[in-house]
Amino acid sequence: MLDHEYTTKEVFQKNFFTDWRMEMTDDERNLIRDLSKCDFREIHKYFVDKAEEKKALSKEEKKVLKEEANKQTEEYGYCLLDGHREKIGNFRVEPPGLFRGRGEHPKMGKLKRRVLPEDITINCSNESNIPVPPKGHRWKKVQHDNAVTWLASWVENVQGSIKYIMLNPSSKLKGEKDWQKYEIARKLKLKVAMIRRQYQTDWKSREMKKRQRGVAVYFIDKLALRAGNEKEEGESADTVGCCSLRVEHITLHEELDGQKWVVEFDFLGKDSIRYYNKVPVEKRVFKNLNLFMENKSPEDELFDRINTVYLNKTLNESMTGLSAKVFRTFNASTTLQEQLNKLTHADMSLEEKILSYNRANRAVAILCNHQRAAPKTFEKSMQLLQEKIAQKRKQVEEAKKELKDVQTQDRNYSTDKSRNMVEKKENAVKRLEEQLKKLLLQMTDREENKVIALGTSKLNYLDPRISVAWCKKFEVPVEKIYNKTQRDKFAWAIAMTQEDYQF
Repeated sequence: MLDHEYTTKEVFQKNFFTDWRMEMTDDERNLIRDLSKCDFREIHKYFVDKAEEKKALSKEEKKVLKEEANKQTEEYGYCLLDGHREKIGNFRVEPPGLFRGRGEHPKMGKLKRRVLPEDITINCSNESNIPVPPKGHRWKKVQHDNAVTWLASWVENVQGSIKYIMLNPSSKLKGEKDWQKYEIARKLKLKVAMIRRQYQTDWKSREMKKRQRGVAVYFIDKLALRAGNEKEEGESADTVGCCSLRVEHITLHEELDGQKWVVEFDFLGKDSIRYYNKVPVEKRVFKNLNLFMENKSPEDELFDRINTVYLNKTLNESMTGLSAKVFRTFNASTTLQEQLNKLTHADMSLEEKILSYNRANRAVAILCNHQRAAPKTFEKSMQLLQEKIAQKRKQVEEAKKELKDVQTQDRNYSTDKSRNMVEKKENAVKRLEEQLKKLLLQMTDREENKVIALGTSKLNYLDPRISVAWCKKFEVPVEKIYNKTQRDKFAWAIAMTQEDYQF
């Protein structure tokens, strides 16, 4: 990990050195007292060389390795579920390593220990062939619980969280769960007007708890904020959601940039991704926020009377199965449907249709605050694309010049041969212009996607039937929207959706 910026951070170094010293012998502990005097370059070079060796393998050697991996998948990568052979998601336990965490995690650099069979609980049916543990070992426990979907579990040592071996996303069980999730979000469509009336009434309630609930639900609905679960103090990075917002995370402006009643948000959300937004809100919401902030310090909770459990419980009372996450799914899918209906026209080229799809997906990613750092290779790949565009422009110019020459010849002395030549050159110009347009669209798309992560919403918040129906309606191959893994995950949607489906 030497060439990773994590290793330069003080917290990382401190945690690593503490855990490393616990693994040392007494002699080593006496000798090694200062991390800054340790030189890991030799072992780092060893791993870099190993990686290079792997890259340099011949086609035949790579084929042997692939066959070996396939053999393992055949043996360990499947299970029987209700008599059906189903694929397992990831059957390999994570190897030991150093914990990184997301953002400024207080435990970064700690040692993730090797998981042994003695740490693992196996979950299988009573009458199945119970997997045999490696020689000289035994499982922690073998249980037969058919009410859960995991096949094996263990507790990882850094955060004390439970890790699971689950079924592949393409399995029948996962597909059904996915379908139910989007059906609940669709049901919200019928109830959302009533829920919105309810939270607007709550803004005027004499009970402070209800007022806070009303404003929190409004934020979850309008801004697709996460509810924000409580976390152990100091156990993880300081990230917040709607219910755990503190006074310091918002600034109120009666007027800003020509808009009235503006709330400025600035906090770290899930995975330590910064959420920064300036939003005009209803006047009553603004006044309530002023009230919630009265006589509080910056580090005090904004919504001090409510928590996530209470919020989700009251949402569930409005509609069975409703939670803050369902709101996020509903708003994301609704946004995608509206944007696709607005941006796509039947007379567009395939590339233009795909650009409009990505733009609709991007609107959702922005709503859900799905950001990413610009890819390391971004500048280089953009440069290559610009060179390609410049080259293509040159080819278009040359082709136009050639066309002009043959048109002049044809005007002066027209023959079948010269007319054919004009037609040939016209087609060449047309083809090159199409290619140039395609490259320019590609560049626009890449530039716009630079710091937006489209994948998270596409896989977790967008009803796949919207995309499948759009593909069928506008004759876009599904492969252009979903890759092989995604098509397996959404096989249920691809099989059942007609082109007239609307979320």
